[in-house]
Amino acid sequence: MKKNNLLLAVVALLAVVGFSACEQEYTPKPKGYNRIDLPVAKYTVLNQPHPYVFEHSVYAKILKDSSRIAEPHWIDIYYPRFDANIQLTYKDFNQDPKKFNELVEDARRLTSRHQIKAYAIEESQVKTPTGITASVFELEGEVPSQFQFYLTDSTKHFFRGALYFRTATANDSLAPVIEYIKKDVVHLLNTLHWSDQVKK
Repeated sequence: MKKNNLLLAVVALLAVVGFSACEQEYTPKPKGYNRIDLPVAKYTVLNQPHPYVFEHSVYAKILKDSSRIAEPHWIDIYYPRFDANIQLTYKDFNQDPKKFNELVEDARRLTSRHQIKAYAIEESQVKTPTGITASVFELEGEVPSQFQFYLTDSTKHFFRGALYFRTATANDSLAPVIEYIKKDVVHLLNTLHWSDQVKK
Protein backbone atom coordinates (compact mmCIF):
# COMPACT_ATOMS: atom_id res chain seq x y z
CA MET A 1 0.00 0.00 0.00
CA LYS A 2 2.83 2.34 0.91
CA LYS A 3 4.52 1.50 -2.41
CA ASN A 4 1.36 2.35 -4.30
CA ASN A 5 1.04 5.68 -2.45
CA LEU A 6 4.70 6.46 -3.13
CA LEU A 7 4.27 5.58 -6.80
CA LEU A 8 1.15 7.79 -7.04
CA ALA A 9 3.02 10.68 -5.38
CA VAL A 10 5.94 10.37 -7.87
CA VAL A 11 3.53 10.25 -10.85
CA ALA A 12 1.62 13.28 -9.51
CA LEU A 13 4.87 15.20 -9.00
CA LEU A 14 6.03 14.41 -12.55
CA ALA A 15 2.63 15.48 -13.92
CA VAL A 16 2.82 18.82 -12.06
CA VAL A 17 6.36 19.44 -13.33
CA GLY A 18 5.28 18.49 -16.86
CA PHE A 19 2.24 20.80 -16.83
CA SER A 20 4.20 23.72 -15.40
CA ALA A 21 6.84 23.27 -18.13
CA CYS A 22 4.08 23.44 -20.76
CA GLU A 23 2.75 26.69 -19.28
CA GLN A 24 6.03 28.58 -19.77
CA GLU A 25 5.83 31.45 -22.23
CA TYR A 26 7.21 30.76 -25.68
CA THR A 27 9.80 33.26 -26.83
CA PRO A 28 10.33 33.24 -30.59
CA LYS A 29 13.86 33.42 -31.86
CA PRO A 30 14.70 36.63 -33.71
CA LYS A 31 14.61 36.32 -37.49
CA GLY A 32 18.04 35.62 -38.90
CA TYR A 33 19.50 37.15 -42.03
CA ASN A 34 22.14 35.89 -44.38
CA ARG A 35 25.59 37.20 -43.74
CA ILE A 36 26.66 39.70 -46.39
CA ASP A 37 30.39 39.93 -47.11
CA LEU A 38 31.16 43.37 -48.51
CA PRO A 39 34.26 43.98 -50.63
CA VAL A 40 36.79 46.69 -49.80
CA ALA A 41 35.74 49.87 -51.64
CA LYS A 42 37.72 50.63 -54.81
CA TYR A 43 36.96 53.34 -57.35
CA THR A 44 37.59 54.24 -60.96
CA VAL A 45 36.88 57.35 -63.03
CA LEU A 46 33.78 57.37 -65.24
CA ASN A 47 35.11 56.85 -68.74
CA GLN A 48 32.20 58.03 -70.88
CA PRO A 49 31.51 61.30 -72.73
CA HIS A 50 29.06 63.10 -70.42
CA PRO A 51 28.84 66.69 -69.12
CA TYR A 52 29.91 65.31 -65.73
CA VAL A 53 32.81 63.21 -64.45
CA PHE A 54 33.02 61.28 -61.16
CA GLU A 55 34.57 58.21 -59.57
CA HIS A 56 32.40 55.12 -59.11
CA SER A 57 32.81 51.66 -57.59
CA VAL A 58 34.83 49.15 -59.62
CA TYR A 59 32.21 46.55 -58.62
CA ALA A 60 29.43 48.41 -60.45
CA LYS A 61 28.52 48.54 -64.13
CA ILE A 62 27.67 51.77 -65.93
CA LEU A 63 24.51 51.20 -67.96
CA LYS A 64 22.60 53.50 -70.29
CA ASP A 65 19.15 54.35 -68.91
CA SER A 66 16.75 52.16 -70.90
CA SER A 67 13.48 53.86 -69.92
CA ARG A 68 11.38 55.37 -72.72
CA ILE A 69 11.79 58.89 -71.30
CA ALA A 70 15.58 58.58 -70.95
CA GLU A 71 17.78 61.39 -72.22
CA PRO A 72 21.32 61.05 -73.64
CA HIS A 73 23.18 61.64 -70.34
CA TRP A 74 20.99 59.51 -68.10
CA ILE A 75 22.79 56.44 -66.76
CA ASP A 76 22.55 53.77 -64.05
CA ILE A 77 25.34 52.64 -61.77
CA TYR A 78 24.31 48.99 -61.38
CA TYR A 79 25.61 46.69 -58.62
CA PRO A 80 25.02 43.11 -59.91
CA ARG A 81 26.02 41.53 -56.61
CA PHE A 82 23.35 43.45 -54.65
CA ASP A 83 20.77 43.91 -57.42
CA ALA A 84 20.87 47.64 -56.71
CA ASN A 85 21.35 50.69 -58.85
CA ILE A 86 21.90 54.41 -58.58
CA GLN A 87 19.78 56.13 -61.22
CA LEU A 88 21.43 59.31 -62.50
CA THR A 89 19.78 62.01 -64.59
CA TYR A 90 21.25 65.19 -66.02
CA LYS A 91 19.71 68.39 -67.40
CA ASP A 92 21.28 71.48 -68.95
CA PHE A 93 18.94 74.35 -68.05
CA ASN A 94 21.04 76.97 -69.89
CA GLN A 95 20.77 79.78 -67.33
CA ASP A 96 16.96 79.68 -67.37
CA PRO A 97 15.83 80.49 -63.78
CA LYS A 98 12.32 79.16 -64.40
CA LYS A 99 13.68 75.83 -65.69
CA PHE A 100 16.10 75.67 -62.74
CA ASN A 101 13.26 76.13 -60.22
CA GLU A 102 11.22 73.45 -62.00
CA LEU A 103 14.12 70.99 -61.76
CA VAL A 104 14.58 71.67 -58.03
CA GLU A 105 10.84 71.28 -57.39
CA ASP A 106 10.74 68.09 -59.43
CA ALA A 107 13.65 66.61 -57.45
CA ARG A 108 11.90 67.45 -54.17
CA ARG A 109 8.58 66.07 -55.43
CA LEU A 110 10.21 62.77 -56.42
CA THR A 111 11.71 62.48 -52.92
CA SER A 112 8.45 63.40 -51.17
CA ARG A 113 6.62 60.59 -52.99
CA HIS A 114 8.17 58.26 -50.42
CA GLN A 115 6.64 60.09 -47.42
CA ILE A 116 3.83 57.52 -47.21
CA LYS A 117 6.26 54.73 -46.25
CA ALA A 118 9.16 56.78 -44.86
CA TYR A 119 9.12 57.52 -41.15
CA ALA A 120 11.92 60.07 -41.58
CA ILE A 121 13.42 62.10 -44.42
CA GLU A 122 16.59 63.93 -43.46
CA GLU A 123 17.80 66.67 -45.77
CA SER A 124 21.23 68.26 -45.73
CA GLN A 125 23.14 70.63 -47.98
CA VAL A 126 26.85 70.24 -48.55
CA LYS A 127 29.50 71.87 -50.68
CA THR A 128 31.68 69.30 -52.40
CA PRO A 129 35.48 69.57 -52.66
CA THR A 130 34.97 70.65 -56.30
CA GLY A 131 32.83 73.61 -55.19
CA ILE A 132 29.42 72.23 -56.21
CA THR A 133 26.40 72.53 -53.90
CA ALA A 134 24.68 69.21 -53.23
CA SER A 135 21.33 68.53 -51.53
CA VAL A 136 21.20 65.08 -49.96
CA PHE A 137 18.09 63.23 -48.72
CA GLU A 138 18.31 60.16 -46.46
CA LEU A 139 15.05 58.21 -46.14
CA GLU A 140 14.27 55.76 -43.35
CA GLY A 141 11.60 53.06 -43.38
CA GLU A 142 10.43 50.48 -45.90
CA VAL A 143 10.98 52.78 -48.87
CA PRO A 144 12.15 51.76 -52.36
CA SER A 145 14.79 54.51 -52.39
CA GLN A 146 16.88 55.12 -49.26
CA PHE A 147 19.20 57.84 -50.55
CA GLN A 148 18.61 60.64 -53.06
CA PHE A 149 20.52 63.75 -54.04
CA TYR A 150 20.96 66.50 -56.57
CA LEU A 151 23.87 68.76 -57.47
CA THR A 152 23.83 72.00 -59.40
CA ASP A 153 25.96 75.01 -60.23
CA SER A 154 22.74 77.09 -60.35
CA THR A 155 23.55 78.34 -63.86
CA LYS A 156 23.71 75.39 -66.26
CA HIS A 157 24.13 71.90 -64.84
CA PHE A 158 21.55 69.89 -62.86
CA PHE A 159 22.48 66.34 -61.82
CA ARG A 160 20.15 64.09 -59.81
CA GLY A 161 20.58 60.61 -58.34
CA ALA A 162 18.54 58.02 -56.42
CA LEU A 163 19.54 54.66 -54.94
CA TYR A 164 17.14 51.75 -55.58
CA PHE A 165 17.17 48.05 -54.74
CA ARG A 166 15.43 45.68 -57.16
CA THR A 167 14.70 43.18 -54.41
CA ALA A 168 11.77 42.67 -52.04
CA THR A 169 14.12 42.08 -49.08
CA ALA A 170 13.30 44.23 -46.04
CA ASN A 171 15.46 47.32 -45.59
CA ASP A 172 16.58 46.30 -42.09
CA SER A 173 18.26 43.21 -43.53
CA LEU A 174 19.75 45.32 -46.34
CA ALA A 175 21.12 47.90 -43.89
CA PRO A 176 24.82 46.91 -44.29
CA VAL A 177 24.53 47.06 -48.09
CA ILE A 178 22.64 50.37 -47.99
CA GLU A 179 25.38 51.89 -45.82
CA TYR A 180 28.06 50.44 -48.09
CA ILE A 181 26.53 51.97 -51.24
CA LYS A 182 25.84 55.27 -49.45
CA LYS A 183 29.60 55.57 -48.95
CA ASP A 184 30.04 55.04 -52.68
CA VAL A 185 27.48 57.81 -53.33
CA VAL A 186 29.34 60.17 -50.99
CA HIS A 187 32.54 59.36 -52.89
CA LEU A 188 30.73 60.08 -56.16
CA LEU A 189 29.54 63.47 -54.80
CA ASN A 190 32.99 64.38 -53.55
CA THR A 191 34.68 63.57 -56.86
CA LEU A 192 32.05 64.91 -59.27
CA HIS A 193 32.88 67.88 -61.47
CA TRP A 194 31.46 69.21 -64.71
CA SER A 195 33.32 68.34 -67.90
CA ASP A 196 33.57 72.05 -68.75
CA GLN A 197 34.89 72.86 -65.26
CA VAL A 198 38.54 72.95 -64.34
CA LYS A 199 38.86 70.43 -61.51
CA LYS A 200 40.01 72.02 -58.26
